[in-house]
Parts: sequence; C-alpha cells; structure tokens
Amino acid sequence: MPNSSFSSMVNPNPQRKVAVLGAGAWGTALAIHLAKAGHAVTLWSYCPEQAAAMKSTHENSRYLSGISFPENLMVSASLECTIASVEAVLLVVPSNAFRGVLQAVAKYLPEGMRHVAWATKGFEPTSQCLLHQIAFDILGKEVGATVLSGPTFASEVAKGLPTAMVSASERECDAQYWADMFHFDAFRMYTQTDIVGVEVGGAYKNIIAIATGLSDGLGLGANARAALISRGMVEMMRFAQALGAQPETLMGLAGLGDLVLTCTDDLSRNRRFGKELAKGDQTAQRIMQSLGQVVEGVKAVRIVQMMAKEIQLDLPIMEQVYQVVSEQISPKEAAFALLARSGKREAKS
Repeated sequence: MPNSSFSSMVNPNPQRKVAVLGAGAWGTALAIHLAKAGHAVTLWSYCPEQAAAMKSTHENSRYLSGISFPENLMVSASLECTIASVEAVLLVVPSNAFRGVLQAVAKYLPEGMRHVAWATKGFEPTSQCLLHQIAFDILGKEVGATVLSGPTFASEVAKGLPTAMVSASERECDAQYWADMFHFDAFRMYTQTDIVGVEVGGAYKNIIAIATGLSDGLGLGANARAALISRGMVEMMRFAQALGAQPETLMGLAGLGDLVLTCTDDLSRNRRFGKELAKGDQTAQRIMQSLGQVVEGVKAVRIVQMMAKEIQLDLPIMEQVYQVVSEQISPKEAAFALLARSGKREAKS
C-alpha cells in the first residue's frame, strides 16, 4: 500500500513543541514523523558538524539519505536552546549515553515541564538498570517518564510506512499523552502501564536477533530460525517475569512483535551482526565498527548474563550468544551446544 494514500489525513491533536534528542537513524525518523504530524520539532545532535550538515542539506545524509526534513523540523547542537521552551522531551540516544544526556537535560528542563520519554532500548551497562529506573532517579516520579517501543525500522517510519508502537508509563495519562502526539497518518501508538515488560522486551529481543543471525549465517535453515524465535520468546518472558513484568505484555508489540521483526529482516543490525559473526573471520568489535551503528544486543547480552547468573535463571539461547560474543566459543560450538540439550516438556515460561 503506497504511503501517499494516507497523506490527506489531518492530526486532530494540538500542535506540541517537542525536542528529540539524538540524531541517529531512529531519532531522526521519529523527529520527521512528529514534524509531519504538525508538531514544532527540534532535533538535537551532540555533534556540531552533524547539526550543521543537516541544517544545510535538510536531511540526515549519514543515516537516512534522500529523506527530506519537513519545514517545521529544526536542528540544533545546543542542548540548552533545544529544550528551553518545549513542553516535551524525547530521548533517542544509545543506552550507555542515556544517564549522561538525562542529567544534562535535568539542568535545563523548563519549570513545570513533566513530559519526558525515551525510545532507547537496552539496559545501562554500568549499573544493569532499566532505563526507567535511571529516569526516576534523576527526575523523580513527578515527571511523567514514558518509554516508547515496538517493532520498527527507522527507514520505514521516516518514509511514512504503516507502523505500530506502544507507549508505556506507570500513569495511563502520561502514556496517552505520547500516544496522542504520535497517532497520525499510518502510525498507531497503543498504551501500556507495564513499563518493565515493555523495556525488557525491547532489550531482550536484540539478543535473540543475534542468535537468529548466527543460525542463518551458519545455514541452519528456516526450521532452526523458527525454533530460536519461539524458544527465545519463552526466555524473554521468563526473564521479564523475574523482574516483575506482566507476561501478557511480552505477547504484544514490544515483545513478540519486536522479536519477530528483528529476527527475520536484515534491516536489523543485531541480526546482521550475528550473520557476520557466523563467518568466523572477524571479531565482534571489528564487525560493530564496520556496521557503523550501535549493536544494543551485544551490550544487553552481557548484562542479562550477569543478572541471570545472580538469580539462577536458565536462559540457554542467551548463554550461548553471550559465549560467542565474548569469544569463548565459536558459532558452530554454540549451535551444537543448543542441539545437544536434552528434550523436555515444553513450557510457556
């Protein structure tokens, strides 16, 4: 279905002034969509050179070449100026940079501004915290901290192709605020209050995407890929429940939906990373450098492995991905280890 068929739709919601922090592919795509929806958007880049280039060309040529910015999408390299007069802030930065950027944001937030969200997926590497825990620690619970997640590729969102996501916050009104802001044209945003489940789903699926990439890179076939996705879903639910998530959350967009997308399409950098790793001729670090983008699954698997060990949780696919990424075993050895596991009664979690 061509995206032009949606172009006549008008956003019934009022215009908002929103700052999108992070000018990678995903941050840029979300900024483009919000601008198309009629909001006054400023996209912040930590790199002055990148900001200058985007201002000049009216596109993000590094990540989304050929997709022009709407006229109401501004670009800035000044964090203070970017958020000085906005009513909402959306962080789209790598998980390892999340705390630092949020601490900087806290210094400049307009008085009374309570709408802060993030579309970052993962854990903080140093503390093993989920990102909402960091947000509460820095901003307090008075700010309506909200996570946006779901099965999405930046290029498709930027092109206006049909997309569905979930907005999760402990308060339904905060989740609804962001859902209303994004709900436009071919983009649908659903709401949730299980913020833990949504965040775990967004982080864990990257680990399983690496596993399916490894499997396909080894030529193990569609049967093996399907088994990894389904058993990976079980692991994801098991881990999420151990952290207090509601199991049904993982059956939705931020769990099953995101898992299927990232495990089956080569637009997923985690899947591509796994396929390259399966070749056995490059280190994990070199592959990540060649991809030129953050591979969140590599960071996530190290954190999940530590957490699972502490609480004595059996997550066999995750464990094999961890050992391959940390170069303890080869991809073929990981596959044999999984195949050698004894059969047992299938369980949901």
